[in-house]
Amino acid sequence: MPIRYAPYAVALCLAYTGISFAENYTIDSKHTFPSFEISHIGFSTQRGRFDQTSGTILLEPKSEWGSIHVNIDANSIDTGLPELEAKLKEADFFNTEKHPSITFVSTQVKFSGETPIATEGTLTLLGISKPILLTIERFHCGVHPINKRNICGADATGLIKRSDFGMKAFLPFIGDEVKLNLQVEAFLD
Repeated sequence: MPIRYAPYAVALCLAYTGISFAENYTIDSKHTFPSFEISHIGFSTQRGRFDQTSGTILLEPKSEWGSIHVNIDANSIDTGLPELEAKLKEADFFNTEKHPSITFVSTQVKFSGETPIATEGTLTLLGISKPILLTIERFHCGVHPINKRNICGADATGLIKRSDFGMKAFLPFIGDEVKLNLQVEAFLD
């Protein structure tokens, strides 16, 4: 067989044997906003989000395999109150001068059929890494109606204790349990 036909033969063999490859997605920072909810002195739930997020997602639904890497710019914290954001960047809370990034790296993505339903991984905050489970409550892929690119989106939630990461300021008045929310959209590369 001439060499110029070899790639087609390899592709045909792979298709015939059912081997498939993961698709690589890049997180869309304009539509991905990790956020958090925490009790404020037991009177209300305070919320905040991070405005700058990057990362990659690899998916191979037919093999029920995936990999997720999310990087959050801690300095992009947004609460709607500049004075609160300044306080949250200080050493008692996110200590953004020393720890400018928060990361999540999956160790496993769980599927129901070809749909991801949860991911286990490692959250690194303030230089401390702890396991976390994120439940994927919504997952959808399709063609973006405006730019016609393939895209997937999901909503995921999880719970952590901030004290597990060394963030103990104002406990117990400001809650220890933090609900994490991640809305993510990612384009196929």
